[in-house]
Amino acid sequence: MNRVVAQLSAIILLVAMGSALSGCGYNTIPTKEEEAKARWSDVQNNYQRRADLIPNLVATVQGYAKQEKDVLTSVIEARAKATQVRVDASQLTDPEKLKQFQDAQNQLTGALGRLLVVTENYPDLKSNANFLALQSQLEGTENRIAVARRDYIEAVRAYNTEIRTFPSVIWAKTVFGSKPMAEFTANDNAQAPPTVKF
Repeated sequence: MNRVVAQLSAIILLVAMGSALSGCGYNTIPTKEEEAKARWSDVQNNYQRRADLIPNLVATVQGYAKQEKDVLTSVIEARAKATQVRVDASQLTDPEKLKQFQDAQNQLTGALGRLLVVTENYPDLKSNANFLALQSQLEGTENRIAVARRDYIEAVRAYNTEIRTFPSVIWAKTVFGSKPMAEFTANDNAQAPPTVKF
Protein backbone atom coordinates (compact mmCIF):
# COMPACT_ATOMS: atom_id res chain seq x y z
CA MET A 1 0.00 0.00 0.00
CA ASN A 2 2.82 2.37 0.88
CA ARG A 3 4.47 1.57 -2.41
CA VAL A 4 1.30 2.49 -4.37
CA VAL A 5 0.97 5.73 -2.41
CA ALA A 6 4.64 6.55 -3.09
CA GLN A 7 4.24 5.87 -6.84
CA LEU A 8 1.05 7.93 -6.96
CA SER A 9 2.78 10.75 -5.10
CA ALA A 10 5.69 10.63 -7.57
CA ILE A 11 3.29 10.82 -10.52
CA ILE A 12 1.41 13.73 -8.98
CA LEU A 13 4.71 15.49 -8.26
CA LEU A 14 5.88 15.02 -11.88
CA VAL A 15 2.58 16.33 -13.24
CA ALA A 16 2.76 19.33 -10.90
CA MET A 17 6.36 20.06 -11.91
CA GLY A 18 5.46 19.75 -15.57
CA SER A 19 2.56 22.17 -15.13
CA ALA A 20 4.75 24.59 -13.22
CA LEU A 21 7.46 24.47 -15.88
CA SER A 22 5.01 24.97 -18.72
CA GLY A 23 3.52 28.01 -17.02
CA CYS A 24 6.77 29.68 -16.05
CA GLY A 25 8.09 30.65 -19.46
CA TYR A 26 10.55 27.84 -20.00
CA ASN A 27 8.95 26.82 -23.32
CA THR A 28 7.94 30.33 -24.29
CA ILE A 29 11.47 31.60 -24.87
CA PRO A 30 12.47 29.04 -27.54
CA THR A 31 9.02 29.32 -29.12
CA LYS A 32 9.29 33.09 -29.50
CA GLU A 33 12.91 32.83 -30.66
CA GLU A 34 11.96 30.37 -33.39
CA GLU A 35 9.05 32.61 -34.41
CA ALA A 36 11.41 35.58 -34.81
CA LYS A 37 13.85 33.45 -36.84
CA ALA A 38 11.02 32.29 -39.09
CA ARG A 39 9.95 35.91 -39.64
CA TRP A 40 13.56 36.76 -40.50
CA SER A 41 13.47 34.02 -43.14
CA ASP A 42 10.38 35.69 -44.62
CA VAL A 43 12.27 39.00 -44.79
CA GLN A 44 15.21 37.35 -46.56
CA ASN A 45 12.90 35.49 -48.92
CA ASN A 46 11.24 38.73 -50.04
CA TYR A 47 14.55 40.54 -50.47
CA GLN A 48 15.73 37.59 -52.58
CA ARG A 49 12.57 37.81 -54.69
CA ARG A 50 13.32 41.48 -55.34
CA ALA A 51 16.92 40.67 -56.25
CA ASP A 52 15.68 38.02 -58.70
CA LEU A 53 13.32 40.50 -60.41
CA ILE A 54 15.91 43.22 -60.88
CA PRO A 55 17.91 41.64 -63.76
CA ASN A 56 14.70 41.34 -65.81
CA LEU A 57 13.71 44.91 -65.06
CA VAL A 58 17.19 46.20 -65.92
CA ALA A 59 17.26 44.24 -69.19
CA THR A 60 13.87 45.63 -70.19
CA VAL A 61 14.89 49.20 -69.40
CA GLN A 62 18.25 48.74 -71.13
CA GLY A 63 16.51 48.11 -74.40
CA TYR A 64 14.93 51.56 -74.24
CA ALA A 65 17.39 53.61 -72.24
CA LYS A 66 20.83 52.88 -73.63
CA GLN A 67 22.22 56.30 -72.65
CA GLU A 68 21.22 55.81 -69.00
CA LYS A 69 24.03 53.38 -68.35
CA ASP A 70 25.07 55.02 -65.07
CA VAL A 71 21.68 54.37 -63.46
CA LEU A 72 21.57 50.81 -64.76
CA THR A 73 25.11 50.17 -63.56
CA SER A 74 24.30 51.53 -60.09
CA VAL A 75 21.27 49.23 -59.85
CA ILE A 76 23.34 46.21 -60.88
CA GLU A 77 26.11 47.11 -58.41
CA ALA A 78 23.65 47.76 -55.58
CA ARG A 79 21.95 44.42 -56.27
CA ALA A 80 25.31 42.63 -56.18
CA LYS A 81 26.20 44.27 -52.87
CA ALA A 82 22.76 43.57 -51.38
CA THR A 83 22.94 39.88 -52.26
CA GLN A 84 26.44 39.57 -50.77
CA VAL A 85 25.46 40.84 -47.33
CA ARG A 86 23.83 37.91 -45.53
CA VAL A 87 22.48 37.67 -42.02
CA ASP A 88 21.46 34.24 -40.84
CA ALA A 89 19.35 33.45 -37.80
CA SER A 90 22.40 33.00 -35.55
CA GLN A 91 23.44 36.63 -36.19
CA LEU A 92 20.12 38.24 -35.27
CA THR A 93 21.53 39.35 -31.91
CA ASP A 94 24.28 41.37 -33.65
CA PRO A 95 22.93 44.88 -34.37
CA GLU A 96 25.98 45.74 -36.53
CA LYS A 97 25.38 42.81 -38.90
CA LEU A 98 21.71 43.75 -39.22
CA LYS A 99 22.70 47.38 -39.91
CA GLN A 100 25.07 46.25 -42.69
CA PHE A 101 22.23 44.23 -44.21
CA GLN A 102 19.82 47.15 -43.95
CA ASP A 103 22.33 49.59 -45.47
CA ALA A 104 22.89 47.32 -48.48
CA GLN A 105 19.13 46.91 -48.98
CA ASN A 106 18.58 50.68 -48.62
CA GLN A 107 21.23 51.35 -51.25
CA LEU A 108 19.42 48.98 -53.61
CA THR A 109 16.09 50.67 -52.87
CA GLY A 110 17.59 54.05 -53.76
CA ALA A 111 19.06 52.74 -57.01
CA LEU A 112 15.70 51.22 -57.95
CA GLY A 113 14.02 54.56 -57.32
CA ARG A 114 16.46 56.27 -59.71
CA LEU A 115 15.80 53.54 -62.29
CA LEU A 116 12.07 54.12 -62.12
CA VAL A 117 12.61 57.88 -62.55
CA VAL A 118 14.52 57.14 -65.77
CA THR A 119 11.36 55.67 -67.24
CA GLU A 120 9.78 59.11 -67.15
CA ASN A 121 11.87 60.03 -70.20
CA TYR A 122 10.77 56.98 -72.18
CA PRO A 123 7.01 56.94 -72.86
CA ASP A 124 7.32 53.82 -75.01
CA LEU A 125 8.88 51.96 -72.09
CA LYS A 126 5.98 52.83 -69.77
CA SER A 127 3.54 51.25 -72.19
CA ASN A 128 5.66 48.12 -72.73
CA ALA A 129 3.79 45.11 -71.32
CA ASN A 130 6.97 43.47 -69.99
CA PHE A 131 7.99 46.61 -68.15
CA LEU A 132 4.52 47.07 -66.67
CA ALA A 133 4.42 43.46 -65.49
CA LEU A 134 7.89 43.72 -63.93
CA GLN A 135 7.05 47.03 -62.31
CA SER A 136 3.88 45.55 -60.85
CA GLN A 137 5.80 42.56 -59.48
CA LEU A 138 8.43 44.86 -58.02
CA GLU A 139 5.78 46.99 -56.31
CA GLY A 140 4.16 43.83 -54.92
CA THR A 141 7.54 42.64 -53.69
CA GLU A 142 8.21 45.96 -51.96
CA ASN A 143 4.86 45.59 -50.20
CA ARG A 144 5.74 42.03 -49.17
CA ILE A 145 9.08 43.27 -47.83
CA ALA A 146 7.28 45.89 -45.73
CA VAL A 147 4.88 43.29 -44.33
CA ALA A 148 7.68 40.78 -43.65
CA ARG A 149 9.75 43.45 -41.89
CA ARG A 150 6.73 44.48 -39.79
CA ASP A 151 6.10 40.84 -38.82
CA TYR A 152 9.78 40.36 -37.95
CA ILE A 153 9.80 43.51 -35.82
CA GLU A 154 6.72 42.29 -33.94
CA ALA A 155 8.21 38.81 -33.39
CA VAL A 156 11.48 40.33 -32.13
CA ARG A 157 9.55 42.67 -29.84
CA ALA A 158 7.64 39.71 -28.35
CA TYR A 159 10.87 37.69 -27.92
CA ASN A 160 12.85 40.59 -26.41
CA THR A 161 9.97 41.37 -24.02
CA GLU A 162 9.71 37.71 -23.00
CA ILE A 163 13.40 37.37 -22.10
CA ARG A 164 13.26 40.53 -20.01
CA THR A 165 10.12 39.81 -17.96
CA PHE A 166 9.57 37.62 -14.95
CA PRO A 167 9.56 34.63 -14.71
CA SER A 168 11.06 34.05 -18.17
CA VAL A 169 14.07 36.23 -17.38
CA ILE A 170 15.23 33.50 -14.99
CA TRP A 171 15.24 30.87 -17.73
CA ALA A 172 16.65 33.32 -20.31
CA LYS A 173 19.71 34.09 -18.20
CA THR A 174 20.35 30.76 -16.49
CA VAL A 175 19.38 28.12 -19.05
CA PHE A 176 19.28 29.62 -22.51
CA GLY A 177 21.79 32.48 -22.30
CA SER A 178 19.35 34.48 -24.42
CA LYS A 179 20.37 37.81 -25.92
CA PRO A 180 18.00 40.41 -27.32
CA MET A 181 17.56 40.26 -31.10
CA ALA A 182 18.25 43.31 -33.24
CA GLU A 183 15.34 45.13 -34.82
CA PHE A 184 15.04 46.95 -38.10
CA THR A 185 15.35 50.70 -37.84
CA ALA A 186 14.35 53.32 -40.38
CA ASN A 187 17.21 54.91 -42.26
CA ASP A 188 17.65 58.69 -42.35
CA ASN A 189 16.00 59.00 -45.77
CA ALA A 190 12.87 57.09 -44.72
CA GLN A 191 11.16 60.27 -43.53
CA ALA A 192 11.22 61.85 -47.01
CA PRO A 193 8.89 60.35 -49.64
CA PRO A 194 10.58 59.24 -52.88
CA THR A 195 10.17 61.56 -55.83
CA VAL A 196 9.11 59.37 -58.72
CA LYS A 197 7.22 60.99 -61.60
CA PHE A 198 5.48 59.28 -64.49
